[in-house]
This record gives sequence, C-alpha cells and structure tokens, in this order.
Amino acid sequence: MIVVMEPQATEADIAAVIAHLRKLGFGIHLSRGVERTIIGAIGDKKVLDGDSLEAMRGVEKIVPILQPFKLAGKEFHPERSQVKVGPVTLGGSDVVVIAGPCSVESREQIMETAGVVKAAGATMLRGGAFKPRTSPYSFQGLEEEGLKFLAEAREETGLPVVTEVVNPKDVEMVAGYADMLQIGARNMQNFTLLREAGRTMKPVLLKRGLAATVEEWLMAAEYILSEGNYQVVLCERGIRTYETATRNTLDLSAVPLAHELSHLPVIVDPSHGTGKWRLVSPMSLAAVAAGADGLIIEVHPRPQEALSDGGQSLTPANFESLMSRLTAVASAVGRKL
Repeated sequence: MIVVMEPQATEADIAAVIAHLRKLGFGIHLSRGVERTIIGAIGDKKVLDGDSLEAMRGVEKIVPILQPFKLAGKEFHPERSQVKVGPVTLGGSDVVVIAGPCSVESREQIMETAGVVKAAGATMLRGGAFKPRTSPYSFQGLEEEGLKFLAEAREETGLPVVTEVVNPKDVEMVAGYADMLQIGARNMQNFTLLREAGRTMKPVLLKRGLAATVEEWLMAAEYILSEGNYQVVLCERGIRTYETATRNTLDLSAVPLAHELSHLPVIVDPSHGTGKWRLVSPMSLAAVAAGADGLIIEVHPRPQEALSDGGQSLTPANFESLMSRLTAVASAVGRKL
C-alpha cells in the first residue's frame, strides 16, 4: 500500500508513520516528490485492520497498490528512477549507449573493441565472460580470465563494464570485476540468481525473457528490488514469436509500456532483438524514438571471426555511422547522447 502524506507534513510526522509501519512488520520505501512525500509499505495489510494509521498526524490518505509488482510499479514510485553506473546515469536526459562484443575472446580483442566504441561515443562497455549458449558445444566464454580482461579495458578507457552472471555462486566473483551485473534472458526467472544479484547492491541490467510477458518481466525485477537493491535497469531484447525471418521479434511497444507501468529505466538490445547486423541500426533509431533510455549493441572488430553472434555484430565503421545518426534522433525527441 501507499501512504500519501499531506503537503504540510513535517519530518517528525513522516518519521512517526514510518516507525509505526515498521513496528507492524512493513518494509518501507520513501519517495519524496515536489509537493508530497509518499511512503510505500510492503507487507500484510490485514494487520492494519482496526489500526489508527489513517488518523496519524500528517497522513492524507492510504491507497492500495493494485499491480502485483509493488516496488517496480509507478503506484509505489511515481517519479522516474535513475540508475548510476560509475559516471554514467541511465534514466536521465542522456541516451546511454553500451557497446562491445558478444563474447570476450582474448585480451587483444576486448582492448581493441573498447577503444573503438569509446572513440565512437559509447559510454559503457559490454562483453560476455560467461556465455550460456543453446548448444553445449558452442564457445562458453573465458570466465574469470575474461572478467580480468574487461577490468583491464575499463582501466584503459574509463568505460564502466556490464557483463552477464549466470550462476548464483558466481555473483560475488563477477561483482568484484563488473560495474553492472547483467541477468540474461534465459535466467530472467532464475529467482535464486535474481535474489543474489539484488544482495550485491550493484546495478543490475535485467533482460526480458525469451517469451516473457511485460508483467512477468517486472515481477522478475521485483525479486531484485525486494532485496533492497533499487538499481535495476530493464532491457527489451526481443521475444520468441512465430516469425522466423529474424532471431527474435523486437517488441518496441514494450518500451513505452514499461515506462507507463514502472519507474525503472528501460533500454533496448537491437542485436539480439533482430539477429541481423543490417537491422541493428534502423531498430536502434526506432528504439530511441520510442523512448528507450539506452541501447546495448554488439560490436566486433572482425565479425566474420567472432566466436559468437558475428552475424548480428556491427563493424567499427558501421557503429560509428550509427552513432552519428543516433544523435539526430535523440535530439528530435528531446534527448542527447
């Protein structure tokens, strides 16, 4: 439920309501707006039967939360959230571009790519050290060695690093190297992994599942938020439909819909969303026009040699061309890169 405080409520009034709710066993999330303070209370509202909460000083009204996602929903947190990853802010006025290879293949490859994407204007570096693949015979990543290469690339370029964590037991290790943890589509409903990622208090990039509804996606975010970690960014990466011409069907309608339902930043992955490098640029432009707070794009210096997802990776030249076009689209919708 939400406790809406009166505009003239004092800090003492707010503190008294919070203390009362905590005594009743509620978890608390405080949201301060321009005119009002809202206290989000998570717990069993039955304990309020006959309680005098609404009569407490400074309380204007009590509103039940109708959506099943409490912490992720805008009822609970009406103002847009911003998530900071090092010097980068997701959910603000800037469209954040995260770029890099699908997989970290070698020190030379990730260092070269990091330099290329930074020079073109990317503000974060992506790269997979652990690669969950459909086939057990495909390249599975360099694991901790790959994490070390990513950390070195960050030191060289200053780009914050986001990389995927696959196993709950590896969360602490990956968090030691990365600036942001990625939960991949195949693990969106790995609830043990979500909770472990939440406990790190590191920013988390949560990709939408292969065939997940928007509600299921937001409920997955709820697991992370429920651990007290409010630094969550949603990522639309395409869903599986009957269409076979593309790798997935990139659901750009999910961007404004997620923004309507949730306060969390939303970014788009046009590389996995389409699976075809020729479609990455037009869908990136469309995503920014649809209101995406950022993009995560696969770039490889030699896609034809890539150990994974070469067919959806942009060359450095194609990425540089895209960045110049993104600037114009971002400006047209009141944003900037």
